[in-house]
Amino acid sequence: MHLYLHIPFCKQACHYCDFHFSTHLKSKADLVTAICQEIELQKDYLPARTLETIYFGGGTPSLLTESELGQIFEAIHRIYQVESDVEITLEANPDDITREKLAELKPFINRLSIGIQSFHEPYLRFMNRAHNAVESEQCVKLAQDSGFENLTIDLIYGMSERLLGIHKSSQDSDEQLWQRDLEMAVALNTPHISAYNLTIEPQTALGNWLKKGKIKPVEEELSARQFEQMISYLNTNGYEQYEISNFARNGHYARHNSSYWKRRPYLGVGPSAHSFNGASRQYNIANNALYIKSIQEENLPFESEILTAFDQVNDYLLTSLRTIWGCDLGVIKEISGIDLLEIQKPYLAAFFENEWIHMSDNVLFLTPKGKLFADRIASDLFLV
Repeated sequence: MHLYLHIPFCKQACHYCDFHFSTHLKSKADLVTAICQEIELQKDYLPARTLETIYFGGGTPSLLTESELGQIFEAIHRIYQVESDVEITLEANPDDITREKLAELKPFINRLSIGIQSFHEPYLRFMNRAHNAVESEQCVKLAQDSGFENLTIDLIYGMSERLLGIHKSSQDSDEQLWQRDLEMAVALNTPHISAYNLTIEPQTALGNWLKKGKIKPVEEELSARQFEQMISYLNTNGYEQYEISNFARNGHYARHNSSYWKRRPYLGVGPSAHSFNGASRQYNIANNALYIKSIQEENLPFESEILTAFDQVNDYLLTSLRTIWGCDLGVIKEISGIDLLEIQKPYLAAFFENEWIHMSDNVLFLTPKGKLFADRIASDLFLV
């Protein structure tokens, strides 16, 4: 099965981020202890006791010390068997990556996810990232020199100096700046690249600036152009777009994230972490102090939601259509007893006519054109 651990600490708040985190690190040791206790308390959640993937997300898991990682893995091994070829991923910020840090991480993990976001200095300053453009490049080379071959980097597109009110640093267009980011990512020979459209959430610094008129909304047309630009360039350079936002060379798919898209059961541990067992979802409380207090009292601080057959189908539609594996209509029939081709005939007819989707062996796939409308296509097909 699959285990996710949420490490809710960061050095500073990025202006675009609405994940649960805290910049106050005083409770880190207590929280690590609570995570270890939750692993014990949740030992019967997964239907099996063998882990295929382990993922440290956040927040900034690279803030964990060698001792804290050891404490967590000791708790994991007390409860679970771990596959010999287990994928163990840890998210890291470039400014945390030193030779010494990488040497600490090497005994514990075999996949590093680096939150670069951009190689363009003005964008990094605007996002309030803790690293600079030089560190964006150097951290990847440092990780590779330290023996981390299974690497992924995160990038953000849809950025615009004009829209974000950034003093123009050069005569390059938005597309040229994005092209430079893509070229650098490819030149660094990273086997996996994740790229996400800039989203301005209401409860973030960017959301506040947008409300006050200090910045302008992200332009859908700009995002679409950069999305297509990215697909074309990465495909040309040997990357397979196996999910809307994820590209891999030589089959270096993210096995943990793929488990989400394939409806595999997983356990989420830590504040705000989500879990899924096929029939229900549960959501841990997004408050560090209350999480720690509850776990110390041996109470699991979560809310749960029983998923109806329609809920399960809609989740599957939303995730599967984004992947190269597509949406198997047989799975939908198995979950709900419904023939989607019949129930959603008008929508599907329009999507086929627009060449947004195609079907092979009873599996629906997005076309290159359809990838621009993935969320709309899924929501139109939802069962209600």
